Parts: sequence; structure tokens; C-alpha cells
Amino acid sequence: MAIRASVTVSLVPEARGGPFVFWDDLTSACQKASALGFDGIEVFPTAPEDLDITLLDKLLKDLGLTLAAVGTGAGWLRRRLHLCLPSLAARIEARDFIRSTIDVAGAFGAPVIIGSMQGRSGEDVDLISARGHLADALEDLAGHAAGYGAPLLYEPLNRYETNLVNTVEQGVALLDSLSTANVMLLADLFHMNIEEQSIPAALRAGKSKIGHLHFVDSNRRPAGLGHIDYGPIVSALEEIGYDGFASAEALPYPDPDSAAATTLASFRRLFRRPK
Repeated sequence: MAIRASVTVSLVPEARGGPFVFWDDLTSACQKASALGFDGIEVFPTAPEDLDITLLDKLLKDLGLTLAAVGTGAGWLRRRLHLCLPSLAARIEARDFIRSTIDVAGAFGAPVIIGSMQGRSGEDVDLISARGHLADALEDLAGHAAGYGAPLLYEPLNRYETNLVNTVEQGVALLDSLSTANVMLLADLFHMNIEEQSIPAALRAGKSKIGHLHFVDSNRRPAGLGHIDYGPIVSALEEIGYDGFASAEALPYPDPDSAAATTLASFRRLFRRPK
């Protein structure tokens, strides 16, 4: 199966100004994504219970789109929940938020992303304990996701957003430490541009553990508007047999419609070139 293109849709008011191409209006976003030629959408809801499943199902079927993934970042932005909080009750609440999101995404066979909700260590939780909390949560939540036949996506973030896992190599080590095989890595090119010595080498090291790709440029603008050299990255993805989504988690620069069109043009140039 060929790599497919998807585009992000944020329904979270608190995330305004963040790296999401389309905002607020799920119907309009799906219509535009389909008209442009995207294969799927990646949705970031305010909460799992807020997502209109009936509407989403109709839009996907009517417009020929796939739900590429569902984000959980609103759990942190709106409720200040993450998986490494010092309070056990708060950590359970964070897990429950993600578990409910898995229930929603699972109905579509889509994976759920754990990015900002992974948390970090701090004054009240040391690094070893925080990584232990994270591993325990991944084991638990991956098992829940397996019931829907979908993996759980874990995203290494740059050093300014977490101190738990920053590189693909560290992510692979984390996954190898788990008893479950149902967690995969989300490789975000923006974070990788900050943390990796070589993005292509990191992707090769990730191999079959790479389950999702955030297709974006060095400055968080749409692919093609920064300084990332995509040729070697595409070659690495081909070498490891990656066949998931290249999802545009990019700033809506200079505006959402232009950002979507720029992303898709770059995607087609890089991934749909003649052999």
C-alpha cells in the first residue's frame, strides 16, 4: 500500500495558533480535504464525548476519507492532565481520557496519539518514576486499543516539550521495554529536525516501529516552506516499507487553504513521483 496523505483538523479553541491546518468546522475541513485530494483527516477534539460520531461517519463515507488518527492533546490543554502527574488519581483521570478517546477512534479503526499527554518529570516526580508511569500507562492503553485492532501511537517530542523521550532511538528503547507490541511511534519531522542528528537515519533505526508520520517542515510551516531536505527522508521511508499516513500537522500558513494546498503539492511531488 502506498503512503497516503492526511491533514489535521483542530476542534480545540485553546489550541488556536498551534500547528493544525484546519480549525473549528469539521464539515468544512472534510469537504476541503476531499476536494483537494487528501486521503484522510487527523482530528483533535476537545474531548472524546464532544466529537459528533454520526456526523464524522457520514462525512468520511460521503467524501471518501479515512480517519487517520485522533489526538488527545486537549486533555493537557483544557484539563492539565498527563500520564506522569504526581497524583495517582490524576494519572488515572488522564488514562480514562485517553481510553475514552480510544473508544471513539476505535469505532473507525483509527489509532490514538499520545503526545503532550505523556507529560514530563519535574520537582514532584523524578525522571525514573515518570518514565515508569508512562510505560505502565502505555501497557494499559495499548491493550485497550488492541481490542479495536488499532495500535496506540506514541510521539517523541522535542526537549522543550518533554524530558521523557526526545528521539526515535529513545522511543524504540521504550517500546522494546514493554510487554505489548501494540504501541508504535509517531515520527514528527518538526521534532526530529530539532533532536535527531539525521532524520533519515533515525527513520531507518525505527523501522517497523514507525506507525505514523507528521509531514511538516523545519519551521512548523507546511512541507516545502522550510529547510528540510525531503529526498533522503522519502528514500528512508521507502527502505523501511512505511505505508501509513503522511499527515500535515503544520501551521495554517499563510492561511488554512493555502497550507493544505502547499502540503498536498509537496506530498505529490515527493511520494507520487514516477519510478
